[in-house]
Amino acid sequence: MRAERVREVRAYTVRGGGADYHDQERGHWIDDHIATPMAKYPGFRESRQSFGLNVLGTLVVEVEADDGTVGFAVTTGGEPAAWVVERHLARFVEGAPVTEVERVWDQMYLSTLFYGRKGLVLNAISGVDLALWDLLGRLREEPVYALLGGAVRDELVCYATGARPDLAQQMGFIGGKMPLQHGPAEGEDGLAANLERLRAMREEVGEDFWLMWDCWMALDLDYATRLAAASAEHGLRWIEEALPPDDYWGYAELRSRVPRGMLVTTGEHEATRYGFRLLLEMGCADIIQPDVGWCGGLTELVKISALAEAHGVPVVPHGSSVYSYHFVVTRQHSPFAEFLMMAPGADEVVPMFSPLLLDEPVPENGRLRVPDRPGFGVRLNPECERQRPYTH
Repeated sequence: MRAERVREVRAYTVRGGGADYHDQERGHWIDDHIATPMAKYPGFRESRQSFGLNVLGTLVVEVEADDGTVGFAVTTGGEPAAWVVERHLARFVEGAPVTEVERVWDQMYLSTLFYGRKGLVLNAISGVDLALWDLLGRLREEPVYALLGGAVRDELVCYATGARPDLAQQMGFIGGKMPLQHGPAEGEDGLAANLERLRAMREEVGEDFWLMWDCWMALDLDYATRLAAASAEHGLRWIEEALPPDDYWGYAELRSRVPRGMLVTTGEHEATRYGFRLLLEMGCADIIQPDVGWCGGLTELVKISALAEAHGVPVVPHGSSVYSYHFVVTRQHSPFAEFLMMAPGADEVVPMFSPLLLDEPVPENGRLRVPDRPGFGVRLNPECERQRPYTH
């Protein structure tokens, strides 16, 4: 491969049509009555979209090399992140050799410290970073997992996140993670309803199938402690993201309180090696779950992963389809992957980013082989309308 340089960076937004998994039609399990930090306000309890979960939309970043080859990536961030990419980050990418991914990442991160560090800006950086990896793979005619050192297993085993673990079991997944429905504001009746749901699901799936709670930052330490203790009776494997992501002290305490054998997991809404260093050094989690589209991209996930491996903590990234699969298949301490059930009733296996991505692989009988196509191995669907709200 000759030393191609990046000619242009472009940032697009996509709305509706299922392209944004936070922006689903009414009746989808993702927007059902789910415990959230906002659930203490009754008016925002029945729907996550009611408080604005879907306001950002999807961000698509394209990076084009001098020879016309285009790499791209999909993440969350919408118009605000598109502005960051076009008006700020592009200056560090355009003209740079495609191979200098590490230098570009460092410049993007350091230049945005005064207003970034986590959240939206890291989403934008992640999108650019993933697009660069995709471009590098396409130019070298290699899958991204080969660029990371190659696969350490032939296939991934997956657990399913969705409202119907019983159906996930029938589809061959190793476990099912359910969204917790009722948080502290709904009192003892809500807690009892959560436990009854878990009891019924355990009875349905038997003893060996994993069941987990996804608490989505909704609980306080007392409620999480009581939920974990009561859930142990029904063989709960882990309690995920029970507390606000900045409450490192609470996570460390929760981990000391949960019943023996139950795991505490978190990290979906954490970013960069610095945030994960706190989680790891404070003993906050048994498994960390960075989202590669939010934590800083693949370049940063590799660093986060090395820290976790040194601490003996597995890394199981949050969702994100091919962007996670290419990473997980290369890491000994990433023993399985998450698959987000995007069917409204969580009753069938459908691609996570459909219809936006073409050629997106999905598990069969709970197993997934990562395709060896160049880059991340997917294509943008030309029938999905994209807007470029800003240029530079």
